[in-house]
Parts: sequence; structure tokens; C-alpha cells
Amino acid sequence: MSSVTDTQQQATPPRTGGARSGGTGERVFRGLTTGSGLVVVAAIALIGLFLVVQAIPSLIANHDNFLTSPEFNTTDANNLRFGIRDLLVVTVLSSLMALVIAMPVGLGIALFLTQYTPERLARPFSYVIGLLAAVPSIVYGLWGILVLAPAIEPGAGFLQTWLGWFFLFAPGNIAPVLTGTIFTAGIVLAIMILPIITATTREVFAQTPRFHIEAAQALGATRWEVIRMAVLPYGRSGFIAASMLGLGRALGETIAILLVIRASTSPSHGSLFDGGYTFASLIASAASEFSQPLPTGAYISAGLVLFVLTFVVNALARVVAGGKVNG
Repeated sequence: MSSVTDTQQQATPPRTGGARSGGTGERVFRGLTTGSGLVVVAAIALIGLFLVVQAIPSLIANHDNFLTSPEFNTTDANNLRFGIRDLLVVTVLSSLMALVIAMPVGLGIALFLTQYTPERLARPFSYVIGLLAAVPSIVYGLWGILVLAPAIEPGAGFLQTWLGWFFLFAPGNIAPVLTGTIFTAGIVLAIMILPIITATTREVFAQTPRFHIEAAQALGATRWEVIRMAVLPYGRSGFIAASMLGLGRALGETIAILLVIRASTSPSHGSLFDGGYTFASLIASAASEFSQPLPTGAYISAGLVLFVLTFVVNALARVVAGGKVNG
């Protein structure tokens, strides 16, 4: 028995400080990562708290319905009348139009780069598309109002003439001028969010397990069938997440929209040929006037709505993406 015990003791390596240091390093690393996450959560919570605290006095002093009024008048601090109806309509319409344009284009580019293009060509193509993200917003705005808007005016007039019976293409609140509308802004935003959607979707599609593709090919599937059966199901949630990232960028875009969409004193009709302000562009346009607490709080309340709207969009994106993955 003693010889067996001696053999086991010899076979068992002595414990050193390495295990303890490894455990300590793991605890430290876990603490750092947890702290990093808590810092982000705390920062978001503090931002939300700041917006709420600053907005409440102005909301109490508001003489109009905040949710349904199209008016946003803060010139008289003693008679505040402001609402977010038109701001919400313009923001949502321009962002959704951008998403409708950018999603199929980004999906097609990502599939082209990962499934059809040789590696030596796919990499330069990716760099070129990524360069779109480096273009400053003000450049997009200037290009949109000076170059794009006049170029698409005939097409916009055609849609208004033949599809004007549908509310999205009905004459807007700045008719007969067709430049500087939500229609133009949606196209500009689509180009701006295209690199985000394309780059993220391409990376997801590139991670498709090789055996999934080879299994489909072994069954005699064509290139399109391989994409439909293997690539798209695997990357669907990533594509949705990329699209929601792009939508978040579109919702918060400021300078380009401020330059592209013409201001309008008439209420929005829910048409793509309306003018007006988004949440972000309205706040930017009045930033130099933030001298009195109550009028400033009115704009902060608009920023609070945009803050909440962004949260809702991201929450919906996680629900949709999670449902697709579980399905």
C-alpha cells in the first residue's frame, strides 16, 4: 500500500503559485470586463436621467400637446407651444426610406463580395465601399442639395404625377418645389448607411461554415441554391443587426439632413415630398439660441424622444434577430 501511495504522490505534481495567480488574474479580468459594462450602462442611464430632468420643466410649461401638435414655437419663454408630431413623421419617413433602399443594395453587395468575387478583387471592392463611411456628413449634405436634388427632380415629378393618389407620393408641404424633400434626404441617408450594412453583412456571410456550403454543393445545389440554403439562413440575424445599426445612424443624422431638407411652416402630410425638420436637425438648427432654460428644455425634450426611439429600434432589432435565430 505504501508503495502505491508513494507512486501517486510522485505522479501528482506539486501545487505552485501559478494556479493561484491564474485564479487571481481571472478574477481581475472578470472585474475589469464587468466594470466596463457597468460604465456603459451607467453612462446611458445618466444621459437619460439628464434629459428627463431638463425636459420636465418645459413639458410642464408647454401650452400645446407635446405628442400631437405640429407646432414647435419656443420664441416666447412664457408661452411655449411645441410638439413632436411633424418631427417624428419626417425622422421616421426619411430613415425608413433610407433603409428600404440600402438593405437590398447592401445585401447584394455583401453576397457579391463573398460568393461571386475572387479574393483579389473582393478586398479592394470592400475598401472602396468602406471609404463611403469616411466622407464627412457635410459633404453628403452639400452633394445632396446641389447635385442629387436637381438630378432626381424629374423622377420625383413623375412619381408625384402618376402616383400622387398614394399618400407617400402626394404633393408635399413645399410643393411645387420637389428639391430638398424627404425623398432626397432618404436617398442621401441610404448612401450614408450603406457602408455600415455592407461591411457588417459581408463579415457575417464570410463566417458561414464551410461544411454547410460543401454539403449543399454535394447535393448538386447551384450557386443561388447554396446562398439560399446555407449562406442566407446563417447570416440572417447578422444582416438584420447591420440594418438596425444603419437605421440608428439614419435616425440621428444631423448636418446632412439639415442641409438637404428644406424647412417648412406647413404641417407634414406624411408625403415623401414634404419638407421640415428631423429631431436632430431641429436641435442643431437652434443650438445657438440655447440661452434660456425653458426654451432649451423644449429642444431637450425632443432629444429625449429621439433617445427613446433609438432604444425602441434596437430592442425591436434584438427581438427580430433573436426570433430568426431561434427559428
